[in-house]
Amino acid sequence: MNTLVIVLIAAVCLIAAYTLYGRWLAHKWGIDPQAKTPAVKYEDGEDFVPTDGWTVFSHQFSSIAGAGPVTGAIQAAAFGWLPVLLWILLGGIFFGAVTDFGALYASVKNEGRSMGLLIEKYIGKTGRRLFLLFCWLFCCIVIAAFADMVAGTFNAYTVTDGVTSLAAAADSNSAAGMVSIMFMVFAVIYGLIQQKCRFTGWKESVMAIVFIVLCFALGMQFPLVAGKQTWSYITFIYIFFAAVTPIWILKQPRDYMTTFMFIAMIACAAVGLLVAHPAMNLPVFTGFNNAKLGTMFPILFVTVACGAVSGFHSLVSSGTSSKTVSNEKDMLKVGYGAMVLESLLAVLALCVAGAAAAADGTPAEGTPFQIFSRGVAGFISMFGISSHVATVFMTMCVSALALTSLDAVARIARMSFQELFSVDDMEHAEGWRKLFCNIYFSTILTLVFGYILTKVGYANIWPLFGSANQLLSALVLITLCVFLKVTGRSNKMLFPPLIIMLFVTFTALVQRLIAMIKAIQTAAAVAIPAGEITWGAVFIANGLQLIIAVLLIILGLTIVVNSAKSYINCKAENQDAVKKQGAAVHAN
Repeated sequence: MNTLVIVLIAAVCLIAAYTLYGRWLAHKWGIDPQAKTPAVKYEDGEDFVPTDGWTVFSHQFSSIAGAGPVTGAIQAAAFGWLPVLLWILLGGIFFGAVTDFGALYASVKNEGRSMGLLIEKYIGKTGRRLFLLFCWLFCCIVIAAFADMVAGTFNAYTVTDGVTSLAAAADSNSAAGMVSIMFMVFAVIYGLIQQKCRFTGWKESVMAIVFIVLCFALGMQFPLVAGKQTWSYITFIYIFFAAVTPIWILKQPRDYMTTFMFIAMIACAAVGLLVAHPAMNLPVFTGFNNAKLGTMFPILFVTVACGAVSGFHSLVSSGTSSKTVSNEKDMLKVGYGAMVLESLLAVLALCVAGAAAAADGTPAEGTPFQIFSRGVAGFISMFGISSHVATVFMTMCVSALALTSLDAVARIARMSFQELFSVDDMEHAEGWRKLFCNIYFSTILTLVFGYILTKVGYANIWPLFGSANQLLSALVLITLCVFLKVTGRSNKMLFPPLIIMLFVTFTALVQRLIAMIKAIQTAAAVAIPAGEITWGAVFIANGLQLIIAVLLIILGLTIVVNSAKSYINCKAENQDAVKKQGAAVHAN
């Protein structure tokens, strides 16, 4: 099939879903444009900052459109492009967008509370603590996976037979790395100007575009040649500041600027497919079993995470976006719309990978990021732009996909850790509790643990990330079910995705658990040559993941049980209230 046809079908489905299903949800739950949002009520210049709807949309989209839509869609194409496409569309429309919109809606209607605090209100304090611990562990996994991706993307060196030398892509990687640093610098300048001048509309857009051009000009003129370890340090320094500084000075402006770049990337991919309209060379369906990935169920559904449904998105919706929405009418485009656009990005990534594959169906070589980057760079070169400029642009784009999620997840991890140990009366709390709730201590501890996990490598940790991510979405759906039930709103649309995701994620986690146990057993049975490998390496690669996987399963099951009890109790209380009301009416 032609890739252009696939993109057009996907675009029609997603636009129709936003127009029809998204608006139906907004009507069903209730949107009040006249209500004061938490951003307006509690404006503090730090987290609660009333912001233009499209700027919040930019923040949401940039934060959620991480490595998942590209990496997941291309990896899962090993099962064939049709199963991936169907899951992206069905999952994005009925699972992911509903979860993101629901999390944003619930948070805005509850004074901007995060998911952890929402769980405390509707499920209980035990559920809150368990969920926050789960969130923190999950965020550390995301930090590890994405930071490793970024450092690897900008790495200018390669090692062959123990000899280190400049890689073939050193020029483009180094230039893209410096562009990324310039983005951080100009984001701060943008934030300071915006804080003083409050530009809106075309003025805000023009300033962002001018700064983007300057970033690319300076970055390409002064490339930074560095190895993976150096870029890892730079990445962690950046996300430290992103986690502790006010959202308006770095995170929000960077997201706004990055969105323009993402839109340009999506437009280049779409126009390239329109002009070249290459054939989809990947096979339609390869079977239910894959030698490398395993069985299609549940692996397909946890591999294609962010393009279909993602628990991480709900943390962004309730952790940052809900505190910046200035009018409830913006929630539809921020919550539902950003997810729909991300699903389109996943479809484009799938089609680019399909066009890059050989005519016999053999996938292109390289990581998913490399395949996508080379493919879109080739499209850009069709219009007379030099291949170097095109490659730098795409390298920056794919790294920004991970960076914009990294700075969001670092902030959310810090907040989750603080909420885990906070109490109502922090002024008279114990010294250790005040230390754990300190913004700098909680951030440093989180990043140190995330850095340790980077030693596993993103390829090894990705399956665990996917399973934990999808389980998180199921836990959020449970919370939303309770919230909607308690507040008298319809929650029936949440039950199908909830049941399916619980079944998928627990199956995937158990499979991952078994695989890691087997890997450790295999390593124990093999004689280890001196100097080649150590038991420390085996433990980091498999044992540490094993411990985290066990914790995730235990935490997940406990939260599910507590949530189910709360829902049943809530349902029983509502029924009793209806009966009492009926009896009172009958007596009168």
